[in-house]
Amino acid sequence: MNRTDRLYALVEELRAVSPRPRSGTWLAQRFEVSVRTIERDLAALQQSGLPIWAEPGRTGGYAIDAAATLGPAGFTLDEALAVLIGLGTLDSSPFRHAARTAARKTLAVMPARDAARATALASRIHLLEEGDDAPAPAEFAAALRADRVVRLRYRDRTGEESVRDVEPLGSIGKDGQWYLVAWCRLRDGVRAFRGDRMLSLELTDERPPRRILPPEALTIEYGRLRSVVD
Repeated sequence: MNRTDRLYALVEELRAVSPRPRSGTWLAQRFEVSVRTIERDLAALQQSGLPIWAEPGRTGGYAIDAAATLGPAGFTLDEALAVLIGLGTLDSSPFRHAARTAARKTLAVMPARDAARATALASRIHLLEEGDDAPAPAEFAAALRADRVVRLRYRDRTGEESVRDVEPLGSIGKDGQWYLVAWCRLRDGVRAFRGDRMLSLELTDERPPRRILPPEALTIEYGRLRSVVD
């Protein structure tokens, strides 16, 4: 186990038994290193701002606030790679700008050597895309988080343009395409609007009424719907 992985595992070990302490000897045996190495690791974690303290006495040891956790610098190499791959798949999505800055922040807080390794490995991963679809407008993401009625200028599959006020309820991604699921006031019902057919989105000052998205509105015959937080 490299040091970065061990630091993360140390935090999780202390959190698992908090508020009870773990002795330096116990931790050294658990991670198959010397007590001196454990003491250096714990000192580094304390210097990073984590609330770790030593409890004196025969039954004492090191303890941590159970609410504490190690930030992105504690990612293992595989975890960092998974984060970079996941963010990279959003490059043509409405969330592309936030995904790029999130990737830079993830690498910035990692140790330089680990960040370089993760970047090198991620550069070997490629995505095969159509390349001829216009990306969804960046305002798509703002429409989801703003809790406002959106004035949408939209071109449907037949090429007909319309302007309609919609109340965003969620989003669906499929095969590189992103759809805004919303209550359409023009149609008086739930509709899905494809991102690359959106000509403009304008946030209004109006807050929409609270609506519950019925499950049957998301029943899609050609795929299994899965939340990204499952």
